[in-house]
Amino acid sequence: MILPLHYRELGAGRPLVILHGLFGTLDNWQTLARRWAEQFRVIVVDLRNHGRSPHAPEHSYSLMSQDVLALFDQLSLPADTTLMGHSMGGKVAMRFALDYPERLGRLIVVDIAPRLSDMRHQDDILAGLNAVDLSAIQSRQQADDALALHIPQPGVRQFLLKNLYRREDNSFAWRQNLQALTAQMAAIGEEITDPDPFLKPALFIRGGKSDYISTEDKLYAIPALFPNSQVETVVDAGHWVHAEKPEEVFALVQAFAAQ
Repeated sequence: MILPLHYRELGAGRPLVILHGLFGTLDNWQTLARRWAEQFRVIVVDLRNHGRSPHAPEHSYSLMSQDVLALFDQLSLPADTTLMGHSMGGKVAMRFALDYPERLGRLIVVDIAPRLSDMRHQDDILAGLNAVDLSAIQSRQQADDALALHIPQPGVRQFLLKNLYRREDNSFAWRQNLQALTAQMAAIGEEITDPDPFLKPALFIRGGKSDYISTEDKLYAIPALFPNSQVETVVDAGHWVHAEKPEEVFALVQAFAAQ
């Protein structure tokens, strides 16, 4: 079933649509979005089972691509729209570009390759999130303490805790659909394939300290599906390229989307 996605819109001009990664929300891109909105019509999106978008048991790239298409139709986005996604959102963007190439002018993918992703590195995060007893905690600090038993990195915990909110009855809940994401983790790691490549311009931005886009990806996997692509490396950045090196990412996206 296709879901109506929650989004936020800023600025005017040629559209730039931004998709977040796993366990993220549109808020992750808000600071950069405001800057790009000085030149573009920026639409930041919550993908299904994340943020304020609806929840569903299904979580596949095919369905997420269709969700994004429905949003494009709802907003009457023109054929020169730029679509950008980070990590899981980057795979959604790739799937969309291959499914509906006539709907895009260009594609930007941030630190993810089309190949199969090993999702075992998410095991500790899933264990931590599922260990938080939402019916028992009375503060964000108690949630952080529960997460810390599985996730030692404070920065990762703070990122995850952005999804924690209080309901009207003052109880805590996660914005993401934790049950569905836990069950569908293999689908989130799936390879993006297609018999027909996306022939329009594509920019892949990789973190120099990240292994999400390898040399082999750069030489083979990416050009096979995106022959009119370039891969730009942001030195000294990990997987969260846009958070660690916002100025570099801002400039790369600004120049490419303005072409």
